[in-house]
Amino acid sequence: MSNVLDIRDLEVTFATDHGDVKAVAGVSLAVQPGRVLAVVGESGSGKTVSARTVLGLLPETAVARGSVVLAARDGSGTSDVLQLSADALRAVRGRDVAMVFQEPSTALNPVYPIGWQIAEGLRAHEKLSKKELRARAIEMLTLVGLPDPEERVDYFPHQLSGGQKQRVMIAMALALKPGLIVADEPTTALDVTVQAEILDLLRKLRDDLGTAILLITHNMGVVADLADDVAVMYQGKVVEQAPVAEVFVNPREDYTKQLLGAVLKLGDGRIRAADRPAADPAPASGLASAGKDAPTLVAARGLEIQYPGRLGRPGFKAVRGVDFEIRAGEVYGLVGESGSGKSTIGRAIAGLTDATGGSLTVLGHEMVGFKERGFKPLRKSIGFVFQDPASSFNPLLTIAENVAEPLIVHRVSRSLQEAGPRVDALLESVQLPRAYGDRYPHELSGGQRQRASLARGLALDPKLLIADEPTSALDVSVQARVLELFTELQAELGFASLFITHDLAVVDALADRVGVLYRGELVESGSTSEVLRAPREAYTQRLLASLPVPDPAEQAERRALARALREAEEGH
Repeated sequence: MSNVLDIRDLEVTFATDHGDVKAVAGVSLAVQPGRVLAVVGESGSGKTVSARTVLGLLPETAVARGSVVLAARDGSGTSDVLQLSADALRAVRGRDVAMVFQEPSTALNPVYPIGWQIAEGLRAHEKLSKKELRARAIEMLTLVGLPDPEERVDYFPHQLSGGQKQRVMIAMALALKPGLIVADEPTTALDVTVQAEILDLLRKLRDDLGTAILLITHNMGVVADLADDVAVMYQGKVVEQAPVAEVFVNPREDYTKQLLGAVLKLGDGRIRAADRPAADPAPASGLASAGKDAPTLVAARGLEIQYPGRLGRPGFKAVRGVDFEIRAGEVYGLVGESGSGKSTIGRAIAGLTDATGGSLTVLGHEMVGFKERGFKPLRKSIGFVFQDPASSFNPLLTIAENVAEPLIVHRVSRSLQEAGPRVDALLESVQLPRAYGDRYPHELSGGQRQRASLARGLALDPKLLIADEPTSALDVSVQARVLELFTELQAELGFASLFITHDLAVVDALADRVGVLYRGELVESGSTSEVLRAPREAYTQRLLASLPVPDPAEQAERRALARALREAEEGH
């Protein structure tokens, strides 16, 4: 069968103020009908640039050479995307090839209903009435499994969860039934159960509709779960290309072996002795003791957090009757799906969200009905590492100014100049050169920004650090380095941490104890070993089964198990 996509000797060069930068250097790829080609590699390897070239979506500063031959959906022939005019490109997009972008929250227009946005591509290519457009939008939403499509077709993006917005993006891509879908990190930052649903959906499109998929990802578990073929990119070149089983079982290149070696797996225990019960004394490595005799820094008893309703509607109870505690020197992992209340609890501990019921004691201070004046002196003892440092940093300030901000706000230093030595030491502690302090956030990679965010969180030597999904959008190798750094600093400084994540392998590697949240309730809690090795609750079992692993054969078994558990839970 002829290829849906044939890329030959592709080179992409960007013009910058400091000269030309070659992002892609001689890449050749082919995607066959009804197959999934996964392109993997670290940030900056050129995988997204190569993918965007297929749709002619490169910026004006880019120059592309080579050929990108795309087959027409109706079998009428092929066209070289690099040779097409702007009008011809518009005709190809959506009809022959469509793209599922990495971040649906920014790709979807917030001021239009999702049905209108799905119909936008149809309006550009076909003459349909409003009634027909609405019917097609509902049909696409039904196809991607969005609940209540007749009602939700009129929803705005903010009314949907992250997984639902990703389904809408896929529905938009499918509206004109293209022969090829380019999916750029379609499951990044999604929790494992929603990720499993999105992968099932993409697999169904491949199997039932014969849709070819070019999958861009850094998640090797996703590759093992979905891909038929794999291309590994490094510094703008394809260094290895083979069927998925061959790459995982017998990788040829050293870089591929390093990439697979950096993947965290349940039971690895490479970063931290995760099997060590919390009550055990500290091992000889110098990790801070998190034993039963350690003082309790955070204690929740029957914690409730309710968001007030608007326009006469009842309030929404995001957290219901949660009990847990965090002791000095301990890492407490909090896991669960999006909307389960993880981040809400983290924000309540930091005094950024009001706790409305039960009891929440933080550093000896009751947070239910707290007054800012009484809590303010304790804020310097709590650090916060946000999920997306790109949006949490002030883009108008340098990295040094952003890191120094807590020192100046809490009057530990009167100026950036006075805070300079402390900022330099912090940057060095997170393995960033001092010179990076003069750069702006957009000049750093994702992993470098997250290290700077960790430096800012530790600026005031906090007793408690709240880390909210700090590694969810990082490459596997960068994620491993950030987690190792986190562990080294935690061992050296002895701070306690609430580590919020949806990645169970990260929790297994870092946490002393773990709590599992489901719809605002803590359904399971205990030592990491107890919860992840012998889970009692069906929901925890389903979470573990939904976690993709970098082994195609094992992943097929886990997928079947997760599906059986989901069906049993729904049947019950």
